[in-house]
Amino acid sequence: MPRNTTTKAASKRSSGTAQKSDETMLKELFLDELKDIYWAEKHLTKALPKMSKASTSQELSNAFQNHLTQTEGHIGRIEQVFELLDTPARAKKCDAMEGLVKEAQSLLEELPKGTMVRDAGLIIAAQKVEHYEIAAYGSLVQLAKTMGENEVADILAQTLDEEKQTDQLLTELAVSGINLGAEEEPEE
Repeated sequence: MPRNTTTKAASKRSSGTAQKSDETMLKELFLDELKDIYWAEKHLTKALPKMSKASTSQELSNAFQNHLTQTEGHIGRIEQVFELLDTPARAKKCDAMEGLVKEAQSLLEELPKGTMVRDAGLIIAAQKVEHYEIAAYGSLVQLAKTMGENEVADILAQTLDEEKQTDQLLTELAVSGINLGAEEEPEE
């Protein structure tokens, strides 16, 4: 008589205890998404210095530099997660991050140098990146918890918190003067 895997999975969920899984489709999905964000973070380390250099405001430039340091830490955490899962750290091209970075580069080409409008555009581009990362890390944390990988979930939750803090900082920079400065700049 064939085993009813649906009933087995349902009883596992209803018991409220997640157990570590070996090779499941969920773990495959998790690892695929982990490879995706690994590539994204590495790609971002190339974009952040350019965004910092392109900033008019020293505060925004510093925020990008600080986030570069954080991003390097995020890469280290991802590598730690791969190690905990006994899986080689491999990246898989992230089309979303590639697109977001291209969009930021286009913005830099379109907006005039040395303007607060350019900084406002950089903040928008950076917040799009942060929101993508928040979604990715939030999903990874929940998948890790579901798989019973609580240490992995805790590690990824640290990065999730930092991404949320960066998003908040970018909002604060925008409302503390960059957007008002941009509003006052005349059209070219």
